[in-house]
Amino acid sequence: MATEEIQKTDGTRGTAARPRGTAGVTGALGPAPGRPAEGRTLNVFSHGILVLWALMVGVPLLWVLWSSFKDSNGILSDPWGLPTVLRWENWANAWNQANMGRYFLNTAVIVGGSVVGTMVLGSMAAYVLARFTFPGNRFVYYLFVAGMSFPVFMLVIPLFFVLRDFPGGSLLATHHGLILVYIAYSLPFTVFFMTAFFRTLPTSVAEAALIDGASHTRTFFQVMLPMAKPGLISIGIFNFLGQWNQYLLPMVLNQEEDTYVLTQGLAMIALQNGYENDWGALMAGMMIAMLPVLVVYAAFQRQVQAGLTAGALK
Repeated sequence: MATEEIQKTDGTRGTAARPRGTAGVTGALGPAPGRPAEGRTLNVFSHGILVLWALMVGVPLLWVLWSSFKDSNGILSDPWGLPTVLRWENWANAWNQANMGRYFLNTAVIVGGSVVGTMVLGSMAAYVLARFTFPGNRFVYYLFVAGMSFPVFMLVIPLFFVLRDFPGGSLLATHHGLILVYIAYSLPFTVFFMTAFFRTLPTSVAEAALIDGASHTRTFFQVMLPMAKPGLISIGIFNFLGQWNQYLLPMVLNQEEDTYVLTQGLAMIALQNGYENDWGALMAGMMIAMLPVLVVYAAFQRQVQAGLTAGALK
């Protein structure tokens, strides 16, 4: 035990015991040795992984971009070489001769309708499951969660017969039939994501709207839905990406060439004439298919990040 001098009440001085090894406020323990080195090592490792991932994603995109301005001989003879002449006719051939323009329009109609339908139905179902307590609430929620566990390969054959034998007429190779399939396929994850997001929103705002006389429908559409905008944008981007790049469902359920989507059109270009294909037009078609996705993500990048982190801090 260490001692320190103290002033007694009678004016004399004495000593008092102090635990050995203790320090005052100014003697607080500093950071443990070796911690900065560990932080630097982790930082270098994480940045190295990010750089590697960026190269894995960015290099193929750049290769497709500059290959779309080369002819077939240039692509096959020197695949990594830069184009000496920009051949814009590859883009025109892909859009007109390869019918990518029609496939693009079909994809825009189908994906646009399915994303809107998924967001409206999914957000409404998620709001009810998150805000209202009723018998079977958890059961319905877990049914949606279970829907995410079924691989699409298990569903294509039953879906084919359901659409073919639909009471109102066959829905195969139709825009509205594929829209309904896309909505059903995307609803489970949308409800799962939005249910968790609606639970993070303050209940006092909805209660104040109800006290002011707003109905549940008006409260949802005019109060709660605008507050859920970050989550809606995030899940909307995910649904857009998944439905825009969907290949298996259209290939099985959409076998009429007039209603082909972009993924089917690219497959048709790749299969035409074997190795005598117009590879420049194929690369241009791939860029036409990728550009909307890149533009949408670049435009809503901040909203996507805000929606993913909105529920982290409550």
